[in-house]
Amino acid sequence: MAKILGIDLGTTNSAMAIIEAGEPKILENSEGNRTTPSVVAISKSNERLVGLLAKRQSVVNPKNTISSVKRLIGRNFEDKEVQRDKSWLPFDIQKSSTGGVEIKMADRWYKPEEISAMVLAKIKADAEAKIGEKIEEAVITVPAYFDDSQRQATKNAGEIAGLKVRRIINEPTAAALAYGLNKQKNEQIVVYDFGGGTFDISVLEVGDETVEVKSTGGDTHLGGDDFDRKIIEHLISEYKKQEGIDISSDPLALQRLKEAAERAKHELSTVFESEINLPYITSGASGPKHFLLKLTRAKLEELIKAEIERSIELVEKTIKEAGFKPSDIDEVVMVGGQTRMPAIQEAVKKFFNKEPHKGINPDEVVAAGAAIQAGIFQGDVKDVLLLDVIPLTLGIETYGGVATPILEKNTTIPTQKSQVFSTAADNQTSVEIHILQGERSMASDNKTLAKFILDGVPPSPRGIPQIEVSFDIDADGILNVSAKDKASGKSQSVRIEASTQLSKDDIEKLKQEAAGHSEEDKRKKELAETKNHAEQTIYLAEKSVREAGDKIPAELKDAINQKTEKLKTSIHQSQNIEEIKSAASELSLELQKIGQIMYGQNKEGGEEQKPPQQ
Repeated sequence: MAKILGIDLGTTNSAMAIIEAGEPKILENSEGNRTTPSVVAISKSNERLVGLLAKRQSVVNPKNTISSVKRLIGRNFEDKEVQRDKSWLPFDIQKSSTGGVEIKMADRWYKPEEISAMVLAKIKADAEAKIGEKIEEAVITVPAYFDDSQRQATKNAGEIAGLKVRRIINEPTAAALAYGLNKQKNEQIVVYDFGGGTFDISVLEVGDETVEVKSTGGDTHLGGDDFDRKIIEHLISEYKKQEGIDISSDPLALQRLKEAAERAKHELSTVFESEINLPYITSGASGPKHFLLKLTRAKLEELIKAEIERSIELVEKTIKEAGFKPSDIDEVVMVGGQTRMPAIQEAVKKFFNKEPHKGINPDEVVAAGAAIQAGIFQGDVKDVLLLDVIPLTLGIETYGGVATPILEKNTTIPTQKSQVFSTAADNQTSVEIHILQGERSMASDNKTLAKFILDGVPPSPRGIPQIEVSFDIDADGILNVSAKDKASGKSQSVRIEASTQLSKDDIEKLKQEAAGHSEEDKRKKELAETKNHAEQTIYLAEKSVREAGDKIPAELKDAINQKTEKLKTSIHQSQNIEEIKSAASELSLELQKIGQIMYGQNKEGGEEQKPPQQ
């Protein structure tokens, strides 16, 4: 049976895993890393880059390098979160014809699903190369607090990448599956998932054969990106005080600051002070200006204090909704890169009065859990009863603009529920069904998922018609709503789609387009491997010349140095594989001469003389 891939499609990084011998195994990508940056770019030479290659060139190409697209997927352009992000995104976004978001890369506008599909296509190709077989199906994770349109958009991204998405699974639930594998006793656990763009908190009961979600909470716009932004704002402010120059509108400077902020944030998890040194950040009347500032762990913790406190408030609320107290929790499982920060670990420890569980890799546990769900589908892992829940209340608008719940928050899925309503006016022949998501009592304060009209209702006095509204939510958390007039038998239904409203034809067209890039992606992979091999040759050449010293003639040393510089130039300036291979081959031929000379000298010196160490 073909393997089903488990994918953690993250805001900052993504990871992939399969089941091997009943256990999840994280797969390395084509660059040999266990995570892949969720970054896509069109380079200055008009090549499409994904992952590490895209991230590496982001400083010199910020306008055409797309990251953190997960914060935009499935959202309406007018969403307050999108409007808030728009001001600091280095790339351009606009409102699509259907009200969603479009992102500009080079000379074309893309939907967020297309960008995510490029990341998924790389993951798929790398996994196929690693295991040596085709992959056609996947389990993809999403934040527990992703709404219906965000889930559908993620599913669409998988289809565009050529994957049949067997299941959309919540990230904390996936982490709990990985944590709970082979557990013998029942435990109440909390998964605290602080990632690059989203925060999730789930309370679960994990046992030998069951993973049951009791409650879930979170914020799809709270993550490490927000920490980075706080650091960047602080650095811009300090530099303005120091030099009197505002660099906030310089895209190249901002991209360099973003990378430096992320690096400093990582360093401050293990040290107490980090130096941010960016030469030639800008220029003033007196010429080029440099950026040199120190950031302490204490200052970082002061900058992000409100965000950490917000996460703990959500933890408290979610535990209360599950009917538990902090002392009832057996283990706290930490997920997501931000949980390496001492301030977060300390806040969680203080709230629960116990050390969080640190026996799992926070960057990999979600992909491992997705692989376990994939393994259940394949029959490679013993069947675990997975009882997940909906993150937000679902209902409809009723008379007076009231939001009437039909499926309450934290209802176990899959599920189906019906409720009977009637008309608000005499002789009403049609009814608008306005589907809502959220916890507020008035319809206008909640999110609109869809609207549809049920017509053909026989004219009757108000309150007489019997209109049955049914909500049916599947295991992916995607909703179907139907309304039926009991007297006439007339019915109407709607499947809640992403705000981008991609039709099946749109998805198929984008899928064919993505497949057309596979040859281009293979060439890029070969180019990356050729450059890696060339860099190894350069390393060997420099090491050999250094260790041989004056035992080799000056003219050979000069020849090797010239060929080394030629190869370095090819690596950095050329995209031609044959040109780089040719330059590497020329250097290798010169290196062989060192071996011949050293061998000859050793032979002349007799067996006592030892060759220089390689």
